[in-house]
Amino acid sequence: MFLRIFILIAIAAVVAYFSLFRVQQYEQAVVFKFREIHRSDDEPGLHFMLPVVNTVQKFEKRLLNLDQEPQRFLTVEKKDVIVDYYAKWFISDVEKFYVATRGGDVLYATGLLGQRINRALRDEFGKRTVQEVVAGERGEILDVVETTTDQLRDELGITVVDVRTKRIDLPAEVSNSVYARMRAERTRVAKDFRARGEEAAERIRANADREREIILANAYRDAETVRGEGDAQATEIYAAAFGRNQEFYTLYRSLNAYRTSFSNNNDILLLEPDSDFFKYFNSPQGK
Repeated sequence: MFLRIFILIAIAAVVAYFSLFRVQQYEQAVVFKFREIHRSDDEPGLHFMLPVVNTVQKFEKRLLNLDQEPQRFLTVEKKDVIVDYYAKWFISDVEKFYVATRGGDVLYATGLLGQRINRALRDEFGKRTVQEVVAGERGEILDVVETTTDQLRDELGITVVDVRTKRIDLPAEVSNSVYARMRAERTRVAKDFRARGEEAAERIRANADREREIILANAYRDAETVRGEGDAQATEIYAAAFGRNQEFYTLYRSLNAYRTSFSNNNDILLLEPDSDFFKYFNSPQGK
């Protein structure tokens, strides 16, 4: 009795093993009936199938990654650039994916996706210069590539979520020529700045020298004017003083002459004793 129950349980377990299958949250399953697609809409959970009649193949529902070796593309200047990129994609139509990829071969699908992205990148890089590719239009290129890969939803049953470049390099021979040209350009710009600076400095120095000469000339003119006015006033005062007291003015001038002439002990004058220069020495009246 117990043996019969055990046999029945074992048979039920074997039947259940071959009749039931489980779909995980991150999976999507295709159920075949005699090698033909029967259904592909099973939700996550436990499902039933007929042994021998039905078979099940499961596929990833999560994002898949395409990360190829860096590719070499040609720009409009006929210069090579080495592009390292990656793409994120997922299976959006599992039945179409199964048919288009020879039984759901993910490696085959990634190969087709890589070819399509490489072709789109080659076309876009071929329309632009190295500077445009590296500096300014990388986002536009990736937008065009994503638009191009949208067709794969109908062709392969996959959807490309994102395409991004990790780095864009120049080959060694191109890098050397580019760097040499950049150095030459920077040197030319530096020389131009230096030349303009020297020109501005010379102009400033010339203006400063001109203004200095003008200021000195004006100062000399003003000084001469003041000096002339002072001499005129002094002459006028002397004349007025001389006119009021001629004898005192003559004495004053003689005393100044004595002070000037005999300011140094080594001064020597050869004059006659009765010279007018000494008339105030002999007499206070100058006689």
